[in-house]
Amino acid sequence: MYGVRLAWSDLPTRLHDWVGGVLGAPVVSASSQPAGFSPGSADRVVTADGRRGFVKAVSPEQNPDTPGLHRREIAVLRTLADVRSVPRLIDAYDDGEWVALVIEDVEGRHPLPWTHETVAATVAALAELARVGAPASWPALEEELVGEMAAWSRLREDPPADLDPWLGERIAELDALCARTLPRMAGGAVAHTDVRADNLLVDETGTVRLVDWPWASRGAAWCDAVMLLLNIRWAGDLDVRPHLAAVEALGASREDVLGLLAGLTGFCTEACRRPAAPGLPTLRAFQREQAVAGRKLLEELGL
Repeated sequence: MYGVRLAWSDLPTRLHDWVGGVLGAPVVSASSQPAGFSPGSADRVVTADGRRGFVKAVSPEQNPDTPGLHRREIAVLRTLADVRSVPRLIDAYDDGEWVALVIEDVEGRHPLPWTHETVAATVAALAELARVGAPASWPALEEELVGEMAAWSRLREDPPADLDPWLGERIAELDALCARTLPRMAGGAVAHTDVRADNLLVDETGTVRLVDWPWASRGAAWCDAVMLLLNIRWAGDLDVRPHLAAVEALGASREDVLGLLAGLTGFCTEACRRPAAPGLPTLRAFQREQAVAGRKLLEELGL
């Protein structure tokens, strides 16, 4: 789940100076946070007077698309400034080349290994988030994921030679299931759309907060919780079935759960075969692992 990141020391001096100005004193220590796939920096920093912050920075040299994602995250964090589960944006920087954010440093740990307690706490946090209305200007989730949910259609036309036989036997069913599910993903709730353990922090009280917001969309209240199930299955053998009732309480039918999981599995099955993305050398391996986890989960849930 780890990518290859810039270190704090790799950032230009002007960014070091800007962060020090934002936090009120020069940074004296920085601890890189390796989880995730962004090729930019991600550091917990401490200033000379003890103030803390979380700093993300990137330029097109690392990956041509990531600065745009940072800009999108800046806008999202400004919109969600009063939402308890979302860390507060302190300030942002954009000189046309480098884009950087200073965010509240959340004291907490990623919820790995998953336990039934941390799953329940995460679903509760997602349920609370789903009660927040998303701005009408945000991308609609059912439009954002059109390509992902159509992956089985493309794979059906040209199935890879090494496609898992269990999936191959059901490829028409998977394609039809995704097509039925996509329009039901529409809604007005805030959707994080990238719910994984490395984007979650559990504090000492057991409260879960969500970080890394560039993919935020407007969608059905249940979508994030279904996406969470795939990450849990990828990370180990914890049985997600005891949590299906809580997911379905957000408005999902069992077919909705299977349909979105089928779409994510199809996307990963297709995407893991693409050439490596610039600056993201571990992404395809992770997608391959998720495809395997998704196939297992679909069978376990009775597809």
